[in-house]
Amino acid sequence: MPPLARSTLDRVAHHRRDLEWLAAAWSRSRVLVVDTVTGGRALVDEDGALVLFDAKEAPEVEADQRMLLGVEPDGTPVFAIDAPLPEQPGARAVNLRDVGHLLSDRDAGLFTAAAALAQWHAGHPYSSSTGLPTTAAEGGWTRVDEAGGQSWPRTDPAMIVLVHDGVPGPSGRCLLGNNAAWGSGHEVRRFSCLAGYVEPGESAEAAVVREVVEEVGVAVRTIEYQGSQAWPFPGSLMLGFCAVADPAQPVQVDPTEIAHARWFTREEIAAVLAGEVLDAGDGARVGLPPASSIALYLINRWLSRHDPETGSKPEEL
Repeated sequence: MPPLARSTLDRVAHHRRDLEWLAAAWSRSRVLVVDTVTGGRALVDEDGALVLFDAKEAPEVEADQRMLLGVEPDGTPVFAIDAPLPEQPGARAVNLRDVGHLLSDRDAGLFTAAAALAQWHAGHPYSSSTGLPTTAAEGGWTRVDEAGGQSWPRTDPAMIVLVHDGVPGPSGRCLLGNNAAWGSGHEVRRFSCLAGYVEPGESAEAAVVREVVEEVGVAVRTIEYQGSQAWPFPGSLMLGFCAVADPAQPVQVDPTEIAHARWFTREEIAAVLAGEVLDAGDGARVGLPPASSIALYLINRWLSRHDPETGSKPEEL
């Protein structure tokens, strides 16, 4: 399962409009503080677990600024608020990108939902249809303007694909790209799966075909869905795929999207993951996606599913 797809929380959507229940739940709740001013950071303790506060110890916010995340298996309600992080001995501020894969299933679900909701509220103080100011409602799951118009948290579907040649064993190859937006001149040049937003009126599979051609000029086939996870930076849902392509096709990057793209053998990818240095050119070394991303999840699946010793076939990926 992708690292940010994990959760143990019951979201109890049926309680979001019940103001009496919300007030009573807040008084006995645990509260996760997320600071959108610092990029959506939260606190973890010395053991790497999220720091949650009793409601009476959490920073004070208006009732409509409390975001109901859900109820834990033991019945404890959990809320999130967007506020400066309190001082907490032994705790440190972290970003979901950096620690999402290290968190427990429970904490990964809490942090992902809280970051996504907080980012959406921070970026949508006005109605997109009327231009009127909005306030939060329904336990933080909607915003309402003074005319009664509602808006809901936005999630943008995006596809991400691990393109590979379908060859098992260490000589099998995958095609990764270095996004132009990541900049150059760094000691590490990060290569990742190809990705892009699903356009209106388009299926996710059609987006895979279109984006790969647009970004690197390569045609793909045998597109297979692998899983999804939220990527709240600020509000994407990453739909993960694998697809097969012929490495004999010339790689022709769109420089506005991709700065570098190349095929890597399974042996090379395994070496980079093991900490070995692989030359990326221009004095840089090859880097791979962060461990909290679905991109690395797809790469690791490709590595493990193409082991000749297991008898896996390329089309089973």
